[in-house]
Amino acid sequence: MLLTYEFFRHALLGAMLAAILCSMIGTYVVCRRNVIMGGGMAHASLGGVGMGAYFGFSPLLGAAAFAVLSGLGIEWLRRHKVREDSAVALLWTLGMAVGILFAYLAPGFMTDLPAFLFGDILSINRTDLWAIGGLTVFTTLCFVLMFRPIVSICFDRNFALTQGLPVRFVETLMTILTALTIVSCLHIVGIVMVISLLSVPQLTAALFVHTFRGMILLSAVFGFAECCGGLWLSYLFNVPCGATIICVSVGIYYLCRIIKAVLSRFIK
Repeated sequence: MLLTYEFFRHALLGAMLAAILCSMIGTYVVCRRNVIMGGGMAHASLGGVGMGAYFGFSPLLGAAAFAVLSGLGIEWLRRHKVREDSAVALLWTLGMAVGILFAYLAPGFMTDLPAFLFGDILSINRTDLWAIGGLTVFTTLCFVLMFRPIVSICFDRNFALTQGLPVRFVETLMTILTALTIVSCLHIVGIVMVISLLSVPQLTAALFVHTFRGMILLSAVFGFAECCGGLWLSYLFNVPCGATIICVSVGIYYLCRIIKAVLSRFIK
C-alpha cells in the first residue's frame, strides 16, 4: 500500500498544505487579474536557483529572494507608468537568463535542475513540510485579520483608497506572500507550471461559487483532489508527477464546464 511509504505520506501532506495555501493566494491572484504577474515571478525565481547552485547556498532561498524582488520590481515599475505586461516580460526574462548562466557556470552543472523546472512532489521532506505549513498558517492569519481590505483591493482598488484602507501595505504584503507561495510549491509542479496551482483550481471553483470566501474553500478542495489524482496517475503510468497534476487540473476544469453546461440546459 502506498501509504506505508513515508515519502508518499509526505507528498500527500504537502499536497494538502499547498492546496490550502494556493486557494487563498490563488483566489487573490485570479480576482486581481495578476496571473501573468505570478507567472513572471515564478520564472524569474530561476535566477535564484542558478545563483544558489553557483555560490553554494540553498537554491530555494535564492528562488525566494528572486521571486520576491521580481514581484516588488513589477509593482514598482507599474507605479512608475510602465505597462504591467512589459514589466513582467522584463523581469521574467532577466531572471531566467541569470538562472541559466549561473546554472551553466556551476561546477558539474546542476544535475537537479529538472526537479526545479518540472517539480517532484515525491521528494518533499520534513523541512519542506514545516516551511509550507508555517507559510500556510501565516497566510491564513493575514487573510483572517485583513479579509475586508484584501477583498476590497481585489475588486475595486480606487474604492479601497477612498475608504482609507492600507492599500499599498496590503498590495506589498500580498506580492511577497504570492512569491513565497510560488517558491514553496516548486517541489510539486516546478517553475514552469507552478502558476497553474494559483489559477486552475480557482477557475474551476468560480464555475460554481460567486463569492471570494466560497472560491477559497472550493478551490482548496479542487486543488487537493487534483494533486491526489495526479499522484495516482503518476504511480499508475510511471510518469512525472508535476505533469500529471497539471493534466488532471485542466481536465477537471473542462469536465466541470461540460457538466455545468449540461445541467444548465436541463434546469432551463
